[in-house]
Amino acid sequence: MRLAEHTYRTISSIRGPLLFVERVFSVRAGEIVQLRCPGAGVLEGEVLKIDGQTVLIQVYGETRGLGLETAVSFTDTVKQAPLSRDMIGRVFNGSFLPIDGAPPFIPETWRAVSGSPLNPAARARPQEFIETGFSAIDGLTTLVKGQKLPLFSCAGLPAKEMAAAILQNSRLAGGGAFVVVFVALGLTHHEYAFYLEAIQTMRTGFVAFVNRAHEPVLERLLAPRLGLTAAEYLAFDLGMDVLVVVTDMTNYCDALREVSTAREELPGRRGYPGYLYSDLASLYERAGRIRERAGSVTMLPVVTMPEDDITHPIPDLTGYITEGQIVLSRELHQRGIFPPVDVLPSLSRLMQRGIGKGHTREDHRELANALYMHYANGRDLRRLEAIVGRESMGETDQRMLDFADAFEREIVHQGDARRTTGETLDLSRALLQKFGLLK
Repeated sequence: MRLAEHTYRTISSIRGPLLFVERVFSVRAGEIVQLRCPGAGVLEGEVLKIDGQTVLIQVYGETRGLGLETAVSFTDTVKQAPLSRDMIGRVFNGSFLPIDGAPPFIPETWRAVSGSPLNPAARARPQEFIETGFSAIDGLTTLVKGQKLPLFSCAGLPAKEMAAAILQNSRLAGGGAFVVVFVALGLTHHEYAFYLEAIQTMRTGFVAFVNRAHEPVLERLLAPRLGLTAAEYLAFDLGMDVLVVVTDMTNYCDALREVSTAREELPGRRGYPGYLYSDLASLYERAGRIRERAGSVTMLPVVTMPEDDITHPIPDLTGYITEGQIVLSRELHQRGIFPPVDVLPSLSRLMQRGIGKGHTREDHRELANALYMHYANGRDLRRLEAIVGRESMGETDQRMLDFADAFEREIVHQGDARRTTGETLDLSRALLQKFGLLK
């Protein structure tokens, strides 16, 4: 029993994962509570709202079996995560409990899952690239240490396979301590088995937080914060470079909407709460680097766009907060191209800081610009070809059409093979020279 702990048996109503407790004093928002009910064991919850002497609590777990006689203990602490170097190589659920069959580790420290805001003046500029093994990313939308770069997908596209390949193939080109923190939200049984197999074959260190579809929806909101808290500890306390892969942020936002509806809050766009932007920013902005301190947190969230709509609130707000996007194409996927990255709308705003001499190769920028320019020209000419036919077009235009096809077939498409950045740049140079497009 904590010295500051207070226990009440004044629950007035239970609505799904929410409890209303009356006649409560000396409580604060975000405080952790423990619920004890005969036959239901001990559950944990968090204070969401305080209205006079009435407190709204969200429960991390199934509330079935709880009654109005349940004892509610306020602990005077906020939600904290146990942290240690021994987290590496482990798989946890959305409440930080081990699910890999190994015993719990001994924490070296505890940190609040909400994190500590980084002073903007203390932030270091993201630089030095992270190699993912995909030519379309490494060559044209390069991921940089400290960046947040979302992957925009659509239902039915192989975002799951891409995320698994990034988990297995990502590395620091210059070497160094590198760890991947994987956060999976709302997984079906098939997806869980798929990612578990991918994790077991990873060549780098990892920490995994997995929330499955049948598990409490509130764990879906907690898991990303636990993952980022672990990432910050590994990066800024232990000096490691950490890549955080979160799939799928759409499941996170749907869980946020579900809890907001249960709290009877006024809905915003598409029924999502009005604070969706600030909530997403509280996650995304935890990526970055700190001046004069080793380590970095890089974030690659996967966002499935509902109805293939990039203007939907989730991808729209994500685009405002993050530094670019990788967009998958249904057309390329239907033509058997993997990964089906649509190069033209894809963008990495920090790419320039992670490529060139001393990072990748001196000719990287030149090759990327040439590929983008000529591929965009070829894509435009495809619309003209659909109207007038290929035979009615000039020789130069036909060459651009052939280049666009060859670019998608030889550079974007690579199947299950992993490519180094050097191999990507060599293939790009050879393709441009083949069509006489490089001086």
